[in-house]
Amino acid sequence: MNMSRTRDTRERLVVIGGDAAGMSAASQARRLKGPDELEIVAFERGHFTSYSACGIPYWVGGDVTEPDQLIARTPEEHRARDIDLRIRTEVMELDVDRQRVRARDLESGAESWTSYDKLVIATGARPIRPDMPGVDAPGVHGVQTLDDGQALIDTLAHTRGRRAVVVGAGYIGVEMAEALINRGYEVTVVNRGSEPMSTLDPDMGRLVHEAMEGLGITMVDDAAVTKVLTGEDGRVRAVATENAEYPADVVVLGIGVRPETTLAKAAGLPLGTHGGLLTDLAMRVRGHENIWAGGDCVEVLDLVSGQERHIALGTHANKHGQVVGTGVGGGYATFPGVVGTAVSKVCDLEIARTGLREKDARRVGLQFVSVTIESTSRAGYYPGASPMTVKMLAERRTGRLLGVQIVGREGAGKRVDIAAVALTAGMTVEQMTALDLGYAPPFSPVWDPVLVAARKAAAKVRAS
Repeated sequence: MNMSRTRDTRERLVVIGGDAAGMSAASQARRLKGPDELEIVAFERGHFTSYSACGIPYWVGGDVTEPDQLIARTPEEHRARDIDLRIRTEVMELDVDRQRVRARDLESGAESWTSYDKLVIATGARPIRPDMPGVDAPGVHGVQTLDDGQALIDTLAHTRGRRAVVVGAGYIGVEMAEALINRGYEVTVVNRGSEPMSTLDPDMGRLVHEAMEGLGITMVDDAAVTKVLTGEDGRVRAVATENAEYPADVVVLGIGVRPETTLAKAAGLPLGTHGGLLTDLAMRVRGHENIWAGGDCVEVLDLVSGQERHIALGTHANKHGQVVGTGVGGGYATFPGVVGTAVSKVCDLEIARTGLREKDARRVGLQFVSVTIESTSRAGYYPGASPMTVKMLAERRTGRLLGVQIVGREGAGKRVDIAAVALTAGMTVEQMTALDLGYAPPFSPVWDPVLVAARKAAAKVRAS
């Protein structure tokens, strides 16, 4: 049904997507403009809003006991702030020329058009779901939303067997493997790459592989799942590669995500090489003065390589939302870019990275040196000191820091933040050696592991 636009002189903001970027934008716009100036209508196809998708593996694994703990703000709380939030409502079409969206109520099936003066696209990302036989069978799960997490938990509660296969060994795959181990499952991870965590260089990924096997996880590398096998009841019973079958009572897809830009593409909005929306520094969609975008559906500038990247992280999404909401509300803010920082864990192994991997540096034509050092999280004589491996890349001749990867036990992961700040500041490894970091034996050796790596990298740069 095409509804006519009869309303007062207020501007109307329409937000597509009710999670981090979308509702951060709506909330920030509301702070800057009251209901008498700006009407806000937000559409969310799921049951939940403003939640931490990053926390889903820990909910599945039992570290978080209730989904409510992952929700920062409920639909009712948003509505109390004069945001017309419509859950279980999916936007089906975007008409840029006439400035309107067509939405469908997923409960009733009713459709209607809603016009806008300003539009925010925060449609997120969708899990990669390979096109192969059996992938839609009961017992096969992608994990992207709280609804997905609840569906997986329901399956785990009613599945008799205790065998799980995780397809993919990126962040989601590794975290879901840990969650299933915590629930008492026998876990097999089938990974297309040579080592888990393709966001690391293979030599660092090998450390993750060894640690996962030490936890009792069966690792199958250099193998692609070709089909999901089902039993007489239609449920999953195994996954197959070209050379083997792996029994499974539940399958979790952890292959990664792609920007959800179906609406944007159909509307002719500009997309980058990774399929994400392209925006300016104020997160305004390029070529469109009244359309903004943020979160997992956009591509952003990599400050190290100078190229556009797609990175799906809640930290970025919330920052995007703040910038978007400020612009919508008449203020000024920009999002300059990212350095690609991420941290994860599998049981007590901490995994972190920032900046470029070796293949990233080669792809953009950078010449570099790399060093790897072994150190400890605390002074070696202090109880609880644990081993840590740090790999560092620096540009040949200039010594500019290009990237850092860290794998270790307690106290390892968050050290990557030192490198993230140094990358953002454009520091050289020589400059990093003089950083005045906090020291006491319970927290660090006299020379922090990141600075040990910087010293070694600086020496290699001088010798190159």
